Amino acid sequence: MEPAILIITLVCGMLVSRIGLPPLIGYLVAGFVLFVLGIEKDSLPLLQELASLGVTLLLFAIGLKLDIRSLFKAEVWAGSSVHLMISILVFVPILKLLGLFGLTQLTSLNLEQLTLLAFALSFSSTVFAVKVLEDKGDMQSLYGRVAIGILIMQDIFAVLFLTISKGDVPSVWAFALLLLPLAKPLIYKAFDRVGHGELLVLFGLVMALVVGAWLFEAVGLKPDLGALIIGILLAGHKKSSELAKSLFYFKELFLVAFFLTIGLNGLPTVSDIVIAALLVLLIPLKILLFVYILTRFKLRSRTSMLGSFNLGNFSEFGLIVAAVATSKGWLPSQWLVIIAVALSFSFLLAAPLNATVGRIYQRFQQRLVKLEKRPLHPEDRPIAIGNPRFLILGMGRIGSGAYDELRTRFSGEILGIEHKQEIVDLHRAKGRNVVQGDAADTDFWEKLDRAPNLELVLLAMPHHAGNLFAVEQLKKLNYQGKLSAIVQYGDDAASLRASGVHSVYNLYEAAGAGFVDHVADELLSGSETKHAETEEVDNKTVLNAEATTQV
Repeated sequence: MEPAILIITLVCGMLVSRIGLPPLIGYLVAGFVLFVLGIEKDSLPLLQELASLGVTLLLFAIGLKLDIRSLFKAEVWAGSSVHLMISILVFVPILKLLGLFGLTQLTSLNLEQLTLLAFALSFSSTVFAVKVLEDKGDMQSLYGRVAIGILIMQDIFAVLFLTISKGDVPSVWAFALLLLPLAKPLIYKAFDRVGHGELLVLFGLVMALVVGAWLFEAVGLKPDLGALIIGILLAGHKKSSELAKSLFYFKELFLVAFFLTIGLNGLPTVSDIVIAALLVLLIPLKILLFVYILTRFKLRSRTSMLGSFNLGNFSEFGLIVAAVATSKGWLPSQWLVIIAVALSFSFLLAAPLNATVGRIYQRFQQRLVKLEKRPLHPEDRPIAIGNPRFLILGMGRIGSGAYDELRTRFSGEILGIEHKQEIVDLHRAKGRNVVQGDAADTDFWEKLDRAPNLELVLLAMPHHAGNLFAVEQLKKLNYQGKLSAIVQYGDDAASLRASGVHSVYNLYEAAGAGFVDHVADELLSGSETKHAETEEVDNKTVLNAEATTQV
């Protein structure tokens, strides 16, 4: 049956992807199909092992991407904590009320079980939120960064639960793990030497599964917690992003096994589906609660609403919590199936909501603005840009070079836009006029002040999609000046010209021409001169010989 498992999983994942939903819903469906075909979870120990590895690598990947400083922002740590507590306080009475209406699955639950269920339902999906942000190109937007920060805090809450749920008293040797930061230089030295190929992947697996999971389990702690902490330890290394990318498909493939094991727990009954549908009615409450909490931290109503809709779903971590709870006997096993169905329903609801959030905001804008607190969050205030003559979007190496050349050759104010604050600070220290902002984010253009004397905009962002998006936004602002852009590929140049860009600079072609110029100046100019001098001497010799002959 192993070929059938792979084929059914692939087909279900593809069918769900075709209608614009995350493939993980298809994997849950595949699990239900396999259960109908008579395949039992206990008969697939390898699948269960892979599912466990998927969760471990998920936490390791979260740790690799974690910037600890982002978690100390009040809107992230306090916002996520307050939302969690209020969600539990609100959801428990609602679940109890549903039980009083005769839903037997809820009637039999005590207060502790209802609290555990509310805890699992309070999480939002990291997988879904990241997918939506990537599709919109809003990963670096303020609302995107806030949403990701809240999701990471929720993941940490879940890991703490998983650690506590282990139930065993940690060994006294667990205190030795506090010395792990002292091994950081040695680990980083090994990280530097593993290269960029299969050794990098193997290094990542060893760090996640051995130094993280196995070592922590050996001293009585939850393996998943170890993977998260080791990931955080490696997050400061320059190759951490590359490692996360190299392990991405391992993590995704192993998580497929996790979702399959959920479906293999059994088919939902009609009443299970009804309860799952009723649980989805909690999502509007989650969204409204997020909007209210985030505006309390002085974020604009638009930023709060975009972030809240991104968090308006149930989570795969809720499933993980429910899986642990059912394995411990804290919840009836049928609740794992119910939450899995509710998760799928929540994605069905969240997909169209995130696609139409802009129109929803415009409809309720006047009411939502009243929730805002003044003064606004420093990162959410209007962006004052002065009165520049030249604007450069993207202050990497190319943007920086363009800035310096413009400053040398032309008069007038120049302004650079860069989304990374540390790079902005570096430019300012060097005397460049640069402000923080992400030109690939609709929020940036919403907050941008007008510049009446702007003559030229240089699009120096590394991603073609970001440059195209900036052109569209400039058109909406009725910008009438000149546009120039850098590209890496010929078809990108064609699409930019079609969108209205006046001049396009092909990075690779220009690099080739510049390389030849450099070689000619450094290596060939001397030989060319020497060759010319030799020719001149030869010509003189010939002329002298001719003169002698004539005499």
